[in-house]
Amino acid sequence: MVSEYVFAPPPVASLAVRGSERRFPVHRIYCVGRNYAAHAIEMGHDPDREAPFFFQKNPDTLVADGGEFPYPDKSGDVHYELELVVALACGGKDIPQDRALDCVYGYAVGLDMTRRDLQGEAKKMGRPWEVGKAFDHSAPCSAIVPADVIGHPTSGRVWLEVNGELRQEGDLNQMIWKVPEIIAYLSGLFTLAAGDLVFSGTPAGVGATVRGDVLRGGVDGVGGIALTVI
Repeated sequence: MVSEYVFAPPPVASLAVRGSERRFPVHRIYCVGRNYAAHAIEMGHDPDREAPFFFQKNPDTLVADGGEFPYPDKSGDVHYELELVVALACGGKDIPQDRALDCVYGYAVGLDMTRRDLQGEAKKMGRPWEVGKAFDHSAPCSAIVPADVIGHPTSGRVWLEVNGELRQEGDLNQMIWKVPEIIAYLSGLFTLAAGDLVFSGTPAGVGATVRGDVLRGGVDGVGGIALTVI
């Protein structure tokens, strides 16, 4: 006999799938830090190819299909970071690199919104990054485009405009760790599963945003996202 919940469970976080009525249920959100050399430099780090590192956001931090981003409390320095998002259809432990792309359902465009001031304080004190990275609404994301429609992009312009002014620009071919490498390495740290999203890192040009800003960006060959800061 199945016991009843003490209250109704929350709805499943999900993203639209372009060209389909079905939705992609989200299990976990992993983010790769400093995966573009120019961004590593602008954040004061050595861009040499070191082992990747990861942090997480919660599925309920998603802002599906863009829209509105409520400026968060307790911060006066909220930054945008536009990224290619990888959506997994299956997972596992210690996935071989040459089989990693078999796990990919599709791709999307996401924003890793960051309370940079709170992240900076956490870094100085050797504390976790959750207050800077995993706050409410911190993971806006576009609809997912299936890989069987667009393939597995290895190059393509990554860009972001704020109020019509270009702020971020790079190319997927500038990623230090490529998608198969990210999946293989991450699966050695966590058992990956269907529904996992991986935000793959951002190019240079990150900066602060304020209420009223309109953010518009994309990854060529994948799609775009638009967001208004409220």
